[in-house]
Amino acid sequence: MDTTQVVGTALGASQVVGTRLSPPHVVGTPVGPPQVVGILGGMGPAAGADFARLFVQACATRLHELHVPVTDQAYPEHWLAQVPVPDRSAALQSDQAGGHQPLEPMLQAMGRLAALGARAVAIACNTAHAWHPTMQARFPQLEVLHVAQETAQFLAASGVTQVGLLATTGTYQSGVYEQALQAAGVRCVLPEPEGRAVLMQGIYQGVKAGDMALAGACFGDVAHGMLRQHKLPALILGCTEIPLALTSLSEYPHVQLIDPAAVLARALARWAYRGREEDVNWRKTGLQPF
Repeated sequence: MDTTQVVGTALGASQVVGTRLSPPHVVGTPVGPPQVVGILGGMGPAAGADFARLFVQACATRLHELHVPVTDQAYPEHWLAQVPVPDRSAALQSDQAGGHQPLEPMLQAMGRLAALGARAVAIACNTAHAWHPTMQARFPQLEVLHVAQETAQFLAASGVTQVGLLATTGTYQSGVYEQALQAAGVRCVLPEPEGRAVLMQGIYQGVKAGDMALAGACFGDVAHGMLRQHKLPALILGCTEIPLALTSLSEYPHVQLIDPAAVLARALARWAYRGREEDVNWRKTGLQPF
């Protein structure tokens, strides 16, 4: 197999990592090559790397759905841009222009992914979707997937009518989830301001600082508090750092923890294999992306 690993650095510390694969040749259903896709990561780096893992898993699931053997050559060419981006929540607190704003670095990374041939891009940061309309408008040739819309559609199709949201202050401020969930007919329950502060502690002093024990305690406290107050069938882990430290709730084993990154990875995989075969209704397969 002709495989070339490419690691490049441009514009400061921005890094683009990808794998170019020779055209796939698999036994089974005759298909064409999948689309080239990109992942805008680095927010933070651990979450971007984990999203790449979720995407590879989603591709394997998609290949099974299409009845195509899972081989190295069957995976799509995909590029991960791990970009140092200014803090998104802090930026949403300010209306001043300057180097603390994240849009320009994200646009630069999006341009590099487009130059590498990506046809669709997933943003591995929930809060960054506050700038989704601008990024999509700047790159109309790309399909910039929207994590909140994908998650809302998944929940609605699964019959969930209300859900709790654990997220950053920036995501709460932007309202991206509330808007998407309302459009899908799903009621969204938010934690109290004190709980939001604890979530931010778990994200910044926990996951981003490498203290996963602190992160898990913070996220668990807020989740259990919301579930004691509200009878919720599911919680959205609406920051890519949260699923890294919160994997289960011992007191509420029946509550589903929805990982939007996994939902988004499934959407990107479906896009990569778009046109290979009549699209199957993935929501009815019983394969849960969380």
